[in-house]
Amino acid sequence: MRNAQLSTIFDQMADVMEILGEDRFRINSYRKVARTVAELPTDVGVLLENGRLAETPGIGKSSLAKIEEFVESGTMAAHTELLKRVPASLPELLRIPGMGPKGVKVIYENLGVQSIADLKRALADGSVAKLPGFGQKKAATIQRGIEFLEASTGRIRLDQALEAAALVVARLREVPGVEKVEIAGSVRRRAETIGDVDILVTTGKHTEESNQQHKRIIQAFTVAPFVDRVLAAGETKGSAIVRTDAVAVQVDVRVVPAESFGAALQYFTGSKQHNVRLREMALKAKMKLNEYGLFKGDALVAGATEESIYKKLGLDYVPALLREDRGEVEAAGKHALPQLVRLEDIKGDFHVHTLASDGRASLEEMVNAAQALGYKFLCITDHSESSVVANGQTPKRLAQQIEQIHALNARTKGFTVLAGAEVDILADGSLDFEDELLADLDLVIASIHSGLTSPRGKVTYRTLKAMDSPYVTILGHPTGRMLGQREAMDLDIPAMIEHAAQTGTALELNGNPYRLDLKDVHCRMAIEKGIKLTLGTDAHSTAGLGLMHFGVATAARGWATKQNVANALPLTKLKSWLKTKRPK
Repeated sequence: MRNAQLSTIFDQMADVMEILGEDRFRINSYRKVARTVAELPTDVGVLLENGRLAETPGIGKSSLAKIEEFVESGTMAAHTELLKRVPASLPELLRIPGMGPKGVKVIYENLGVQSIADLKRALADGSVAKLPGFGQKKAATIQRGIEFLEASTGRIRLDQALEAAALVVARLREVPGVEKVEIAGSVRRRAETIGDVDILVTTGKHTEESNQQHKRIIQAFTVAPFVDRVLAAGETKGSAIVRTDAVAVQVDVRVVPAESFGAALQYFTGSKQHNVRLREMALKAKMKLNEYGLFKGDALVAGATEESIYKKLGLDYVPALLREDRGEVEAAGKHALPQLVRLEDIKGDFHVHTLASDGRASLEEMVNAAQALGYKFLCITDHSESSVVANGQTPKRLAQQIEQIHALNARTKGFTVLAGAEVDILADGSLDFEDELLADLDLVIASIHSGLTSPRGKVTYRTLKAMDSPYVTILGHPTGRMLGQREAMDLDIPAMIEHAAQTGTALELNGNPYRLDLKDVHCRMAIEKGIKLTLGTDAHSTAGLGLMHFGVATAARGWATKQNVANALPLTKLKSWLKTKRPK
């Protein structure tokens, strides 16, 4: 709780400082502290006691003192003093699309607007439109922004955002003259949840016809059948609510000149924190970096490609998946970026269900689908007996399935089916099957499916005890979260990772976009401890096997290479690895 509270406090201080027009470097510093604290797996009080918080990158002496003050007293004087300088509801206005800190400052100082309710009244009586620099068009944009904010259900899953983005990209590529269409923003970085979708388009060199061409591109987007509501439609930018079968999400399309396409792609990909670091480097080199390019004076020195920008700044190219200001800029400067795991490195799937439990395809159908993907192995991991709602297998049924898998392997060439099971971790930390049966399996995934809201001590004890079993190869979806539906268990992540390293237990990165569990920052913690990650789609159908790219992207966001991922092992090495923890 304290981590979340502190993250909110630092973010709020940054918001207020932006409204007040204070030093941007301090604002960016507070933003970074807020994000760093939010991602800490251990309570800040514990980290203060053992001295580890002072060693955490992104937390300086001044911020550390503020955190200590909050832990000791429950308040932070700097936060309290800042809040006194503006009405408490004023920062909420920054959540409105089209409203930035400068705009909030203007409407507050000129109209006395202090809340969204006040702003609605000022829009209704025409006061906002009369403000300098606003006008009817700006007022209408703010009104639509309020409507969108109120109608929005929050962030959506990555797969949902990709579905909406794919509709728009396909539409734009049909427009004559379009040369490039690229998805940017958090979708390109493959963040686990998405607020909106950014798409960039270029038509090549600027000509007399360019302006008309740009208008045609924006129009092609805004009149598309999947557009639910147009928010804005200018000469080079269009914003609309795109509706798929599952969600409605804001999509922004921008048309940019070819000479600035790389700069725009870099800028709109983000993250904000990564971009701040690059702009600071540019300033130190007496250059300026923005969405139009990298400039030395008035001269454009890079901008057509992202690679040219990083090169001019003395950096190796940073893959979009790593652009979170988590050490990637420093690594790029030292030529020390990892060779990230790729989908083509993956030789099989560790987590698959069939008709034997709650899957929708037979053993043979799942194997055929895996072979069609070019895989070399597939592990069948149907549920154990306690998962009644998932038609969990009895010991007798599992024994029969093991025999079926052996028979299938005997008549299959160039492909191996591994006999496994997803075994429930029971309330006392024991496993759902006896060791005698587990010994007959090639691997065991141990997972918690019940009691997820239990206290931290209980869920952590269950998890650690399960990993003590010499037959547990993998800890499945370790935190039990379901994005947008269920919070993660209150699991002691550092203790879990430490115990996995001690017991030689692999940790699953469940690639189902509902889960993405472990999350990226925890994957990196595991990798630093030498723990193998296993990627599993948790597929319940042949189509589900196609979710592997989500797991790969999340692992790469956690700085994983193919050496860190068991799915990339050649079959002979994989079989040897599977035996390392088991009794000799």
